[in-house]
Amino acid sequence: MENKGLLFIPDISGFTRFVTETEIEHSRYIIQDLLEILINANETGLEISEIEGDAILFYKFGAPMQLEALYKQVEKMFCAFHRHLVAYEYRRLCQCKACISAINLSLKVITHYGEFTSYNVKNFSKLIGKDIIVAHQLLKNDIEQHEYWLVTDSMLPQAPPAGFAAWMQWNHSAKQTEHGSIPFHYTQLSRLKEELPPEYPACPELEQQVKVLSVSRTYPVNIKQLFYTACHPEFRHRWQKNVLSAHDLDHRLPGIGNRYRYELTTGPQVVYVSSFTYNPENSIMLVEMEEKQKSSLHFVMKATAADTTHFTLSYYIHKSLFSKLLFGLTAKARVARDLQASLQQLEQLLQEIEVPPF
Repeated sequence: MENKGLLFIPDISGFTRFVTETEIEHSRYIIQDLLEILINANETGLEISEIEGDAILFYKFGAPMQLEALYKQVEKMFCAFHRHLVAYEYRRLCQCKACISAINLSLKVITHYGEFTSYNVKNFSKLIGKDIIVAHQLLKNDIEQHEYWLVTDSMLPQAPPAGFAAWMQWNHSAKQTEHGSIPFHYTQLSRLKEELPPEYPACPELEQQVKVLSVSRTYPVNIKQLFYTACHPEFRHRWQKNVLSAHDLDHRLPGIGNRYRYELTTGPQVVYVSSFTYNPENSIMLVEMEEKQKSSLHFVMKATAADTTHFTLSYYIHKSLFSKLLFGLTAKARVARDLQASLQQLEQLLQEIEVPPF
């Protein structure tokens, strides 16, 4: 039995088109996160042979795993995969093609039991054997949808047992190869994705703050161009008064919860994106909260025509009578002046920044 075991391959469907038709840098981070999600969801002692771009080759020597336990592993990985994508869809700030289309990625899982062995090349363990080829051949098949669990007849020679889930429907097919036919059963997993509850990102209680001033300006640009230029931190030092530079402290894709350290003329300040709503046909709002939640800056964009957008910057502070009085006496005039200067500098920047296609 030492040369027999389970081959388990979760494969991210849509990956090839994803990386060839979208921004490579962000797609790389998205796929990396998803592969790590799959690895962290391994709870049955599967070993990793290698990561193959859009798939992971797991294996486990020994007797075949009970089908119900195997399904629980498939379910855990599938749900963790889609839970991560749904969460990112709610919290993402970036509007590049990679980030927009991430929610459409899907997962299929190939499971096969057969003979194979391992060999070492320096620090790497590789698998070899006819059944390694068989498992990879099964990744290409005639199943139309791409969210399924496939089990070869080496593990499931008869009809699959009922009882895993009431919605589960099994089908039987075969993969034709130059060495013969490989029969298998498969079931769609999309129902699991549909049953996942939405996971809205946590945001601070904005009720604890009060607006103390707003400044506005209308620009002859569409709302997407204004959003891209004004809200992306990498451009902030080019238009926002007193900002010298911005640094991403979390080093991940921009979204709700991301923290940035702004180097200001008055010293460093850490802020994070606390909330974000995006409706490119109508309005966009982004809130940057100071780390200690003493103040926040609200960016509100409203499309007034196809190529005209009204932009409002609103400054909020902690809701207390003392804070309002102190701000009014010592800072309000200066902050208002700085925000007005920022809106004026933004007008020039809007003419210089080339917005990538959304």
